[in-house]
Amino acid sequence: MKTDKRKVALVGTGMVGMSYAYSMLNQGACDELVLIDINRKRAEGEAMDLNHGLAFSGAHMKIYAGDYKDCHDADIVVICAGVAQKQGETRLDLLKRNAAVFRSIIQPVTESGFNGIFLVATNPVDIMTRITYAISGFNPKRVIGSGTTLDTARLRYLLGETLRVDPRNVHAYVIGEHGDSEFVPWSQAMIATKPILSLCGSGGEEDMVCREELKQIEEDVRGAAYKIIEAKQATYYGIGMSLTRITRAILGDENSVFTVSAMLKGEYGQSEVYAGVPCIINQNGIQRVLQLSLTEDELERFSVSCKTLKESFEGIL
Repeated sequence: MKTDKRKVALVGTGMVGMSYAYSMLNQGACDELVLIDINRKRAEGEAMDLNHGLAFSGAHMKIYAGDYKDCHDADIVVICAGVAQKQGETRLDLLKRNAAVFRSIIQPVTESGFNGIFLVATNPVDIMTRITYAISGFNPKRVIGSGTTLDTARLRYLLGETLRVDPRNVHAYVIGEHGDSEFVPWSQAMIATKPILSLCGSGGEEDMVCREELKQIEEDVRGAAYKIIEAKQATYYGIGMSLTRITRAILGDENSVFTVSAMLKGEYGQSEVYAGVPCIINQNGIQRVLQLSLTEDELERFSVSCKTLKESFEGIL
């Protein structure tokens, strides 16, 4: 990866894409940001709008509307293009509609000579990331989905509120499908180095109350997107900031841990499926999957989630 210029190409200038672009600008996360959209005029307008705010930011970014050929020297291509999730529609319902969109994106990106990292946000993200991998032919370590990164952030926020702890000191993950079969492996949830389950007492009435609270938090995390969509038709700020954080980890070669959607090669007994799991992220993409010590019940829940994703992918390409 180049160190003299951090270039990102964004495909899709809808609400998610532009929330990401706005977050990138405010954080000065790259040096060059090219906006690509099937509606070129919209991309041009969004670039103008962002550029007019440069004087108020600490960034010195070059922002412009471009074409797929502009991806040839990008470090990262972020894909936010796709049809929006409708109220009452599951993420998996989006699959066939968005698969066709991706076929028209991946080929011209790779034909441009792009040799960086794909970062996918379009839902259903685990399957769309696998489609990106299949069409591009890239090493799976360089094809990453946003996975359950935002779900994990939602979990830590809710746990922080409940336990009165800074969410940054809560270490807990949401894993599996970014969707209805995702779950929290509570055996791995901690505040600093103290297991959260150890706060639940020793099996008495206090323990039942605590576990019911944790179950409710997990349900609230799983249903968060649906509630937001019901209230305002779409979710975009949280995922935009999530994508920016992953981008910074790649460009900064951080070796930071995020629950991204990654291709599994035997981890947790699963293979040839993309799912949200904790991974170490650096300039090469996924350095490695950081395997958790799951209980038998958690392994079974993860297996069910992966089975859902495998079945949904069958027959698409």
